[in-house]
Amino acid sequence: MKVYDFKVILEPDETGGYVVSCPSLPGCYSQGDTVDEALDNIKEAILLCLEDMEAQGEEVPDPSKSLVASVVVRR
Repeated sequence: MKVYDFKVILEPDETGGYVVSCPSLPGCYSQGDTVDEALDNIKEAILLCLEDMEAQGEEVPDPSKSLVASVVVRR
């Protein structure tokens, strides 16, 4: 069994809760009313994406190639 460490991005939703996406897996996103629920839901979505990719013979992207950074700008 392989262990993957995918980076995810959480953003507050305009109507409440959070939207969460996984940049390493385009189209892989979910949501939740709380941060914990959103993280649980994206974990499930990632597993489904990986299962689908493997069924189609696609390679799983290396999640270590996704970097997270912060950029400060002044106006």
